[in-house]
Amino acid sequence: MNERAPYLPAEERRAATVQAMVGLAAEQNPADITTTAIAERMGLTQGALFRHFRSKDAILEEAMSWISQRLLARVQAAAETAASPAAALEAMFTAHIDFIARHPGVPRMLFGELQRPGKTLPKKMVQALLRQYTTRLRALFEAGQALGEFDPALDVDAAAVLFIGTIQGLVMQSLLAGKVGEIRRDAPAAFAIYRRGIGARR
Repeated sequence: MNERAPYLPAEERRAATVQAMVGLAAEQNPADITTTAIAERMGLTQGALFRHFRSKDAILEEAMSWISQRLLARVQAAAETAASPAAALEAMFTAHIDFIARHPGVPRMLFGELQRPGKTLPKKMVQALLRQYTTRLRALFEAGQALGEFDPALDVDAAAVLFIGTIQGLVMQSLLAGKVGEIRRDAPAAFAIYRRGIGARR
């Protein structure tokens, strides 16, 4: 076991637990992560861990909430600093890629949840994240169409699916290569192709 963890207030301990799970997910199949492994990563006993979470699923739910809040906040903040809808779209793409590179366990957890059978709470949280993300993308596409930055005939729903799909494709390739950090290298070229595809026709 790791060196015994220092005392932390409950809220900080819960946040540290999420970080431990996300970190472990970068190293192994999230489905195989046990509460024992999480406790050991944190330098705690299982009993101490269960004082804050009743089960692994409870930790997973907290992790999905953390992912949703942080990712949406990151992409929204990036978009708000941009000078135009097109620039905001690129800023969101870059911020999303950076979030994945910093937290490589996140996509493994998201993909894992979407593959689980049944309507689990974590899966519903992932689906809610995708809906909120898509809503923000639609607003950008429509604003860009109004300004002549994007094709006026652009199918905004399909464009949103392709935006997220482009990121997911980059993630899958980086996971298969075992080099998630390289996603930053490949992202600009992929976005450039995507951007040309939705641009206004001249």
